[in-house]
Amino acid sequence: MPPLPHADTLERVNRLSAETSPYLLQHADNPVDWYPWGEEAFAFARAEDRPVLLSVGYAACHWCHVMEHESFEDAETARLMNGHFVPVKVDREERPDVDGLYMDAVVAMTGHGGWPMTVFLTPEGLPFYGGTYFPPEPRQGLPSFQQVLLAVAEAYRTRRDDLERQADALVGAIRQASERPPSGEPLTAGLLTSAAPALRRLFDPEEGGFGPAPKFPPASTIELLLRLHARNGDADALAMARLTLDRMAAGGMYDVLGGGFHRYSVDGHWLVPHFEKMLYDNALLAPAYLHAWMVTGEERYLRVTCETLDYLFRELRLPEGGFASAQDADTDGVEGLTFTWTAQELEAVLGEPHAEWLRQFEHGRSVLRGEIPEQERARLLEARGRRPQPLRDDKALAGWNGLALAALAEAGARLDRSDYVDAAVALAEFLLGPLSDDRGRILRTYRAGEARIAGYLEDYANTANGLVELSWATGDLHWLEEARRLAGLLVELFADPAHGGFFVDAPEGDGLVARRKEFDDHPTPAGNSMAAYVLLRLARIYGDADLERHAVGVFRLAHSLMERAPGAVPHLLSALDLHFSTPREIAVVGESGELRRAALDGFHPNTVFAFAPAPTDAVPLLAGKGLVDGRSAAYVCESFACQRPVTSAKELGALLAGA
Repeated sequence: MPPLPHADTLERVNRLSAETSPYLLQHADNPVDWYPWGEEAFAFARAEDRPVLLSVGYAACHWCHVMEHESFEDAETARLMNGHFVPVKVDREERPDVDGLYMDAVVAMTGHGGWPMTVFLTPEGLPFYGGTYFPPEPRQGLPSFQQVLLAVAEAYRTRRDDLERQADALVGAIRQASERPPSGEPLTAGLLTSAAPALRRLFDPEEGGFGPAPKFPPASTIELLLRLHARNGDADALAMARLTLDRMAAGGMYDVLGGGFHRYSVDGHWLVPHFEKMLYDNALLAPAYLHAWMVTGEERYLRVTCETLDYLFRELRLPEGGFASAQDADTDGVEGLTFTWTAQELEAVLGEPHAEWLRQFEHGRSVLRGEIPEQERARLLEARGRRPQPLRDDKALAGWNGLALAALAEAGARLDRSDYVDAAVALAEFLLGPLSDDRGRILRTYRAGEARIAGYLEDYANTANGLVELSWATGDLHWLEEARRLAGLLVELFADPAHGGFFVDAPEGDGLVARRKEFDDHPTPAGNSMAAYVLLRLARIYGDADLERHAVGVFRLAHSLMERAPGAVPHLLSALDLHFSTPREIAVVGESGELRRAALDGFHPNTVFAFAPAPTDAVPLLAGKGLVDGRSAAYVCESFACQRPVTSAKELGALLAGA
């Protein structure tokens, strides 16, 4: 292997300084000659005949910070990276297409994945070796990162043909997975009835959740369980949902002072969290607790809903109306420093130690768990606010903000909270304004006044679904019409006419060696799942058979997955529940907020609505429906037949209760 120049002699260009991603900007001053993802990096790799070293992470990732400090800030490691490779740094949250493609490759090569992710590519973008975190020195069976760099460089120099053949085969397998034909098996309700027993086999009967530690909050699974209970009175489904919700909210992973959930629990008891807080987790968990309150009437679920949304307002809301992506796990390089306590710190604030609230974490610090009275909670939160705070990843991502839009709009409507509804309206205006281009297409990311990167499937699907919820919360048809417009773009940009379903990215994606479809609903609903769900909602409102056909195409493509691994696709099964439900639509014509609130009352997840302040034919569900004796009127339609209109909330409530 030819000798490399000393690090001091290598001219370094700071190519990340013009990026908007906080994660990329964190690496802008590394001695590594990073490129952002794009043609410039691959053109240089081809010209120099060097492999690409792709490093993927995100700003709130603890081990990403560790690897940066240990390796990317080290001059000798940087010398090896710059001399043998073309280093490319990617924020996985900005580029889910890049992250997903190469994560599939790493999992295929190693059997596991995670972040930070390190993948070595040919100059054509084909992956031939990869892994996750590599330490600076060999330990726990892992080679050092420098050993990996030298070995990969040598293998590329001496066994390039073998590596390229392996990479071709690997990418071919990834492509074939997205070209799989739809199932010919019939879609039946048995896919739903078999889901609860399958989930029970994975369920932890003591602590809730599914599977062993680490435990991630299963928001979409809880939503499915609540639907199964509503569908057929499944008491076991409700019990699994309730135990999981209760254990998660007890404290530790749930922030009992400030509200909101940390990313996951490293133990099986939901106690010791990985301390980053993500927008998407909280945007999904707030509705899960809201729906549990609607089903059970238990006020503790409502309290968690409101505290979680209040956390979003306090910590993540941006001046433009959107919401930031995350808060870091670390403060001043120490994980959980802001959120943990000593007995002495607790006593200094409250005048007494309250050891019963402390659960040991590490380095003599503890997490808080238990029922803390409101006065003490407020004093502790104020004291915590005076501490150094974790960094905030203040980029706004369209898809995650779409989840927040749905959460705020529904909570605002169900709880008659005008502050939530107003925030949802501002968020929708942000998504359709600064976070869209001049053609009205969604962009992926916004920060510091700049939006960039064409939106992905999840961005369109989540935003469209949020706009549907906002139209119901406000009674404003404009938001429903915008949801319908985005659904049309979703089909145009991402549908696979040959096999059904939807690709993650649009055809003009830059430089990826394969287009993929995703169905895994963890940690967020897959783009295909949310697309099927919102297309079915809109199909019922608009009577649009084409939208329904595209949704059914997703089900047919994922039939075997729903059958053998329902725990992987809970949101898709929720969409299937909507598909199999008896069609029920409620239209309200007129200004009556009381009628709209009565229409939305109760947990009826498969009912769709259309509200208008005056008679209109703009939406088929509203066509031909008018005021009654000059009064606002509600029309309940089931199985394609409408009952007589009613003009009072009491009449509507009685009508719905008897349905």
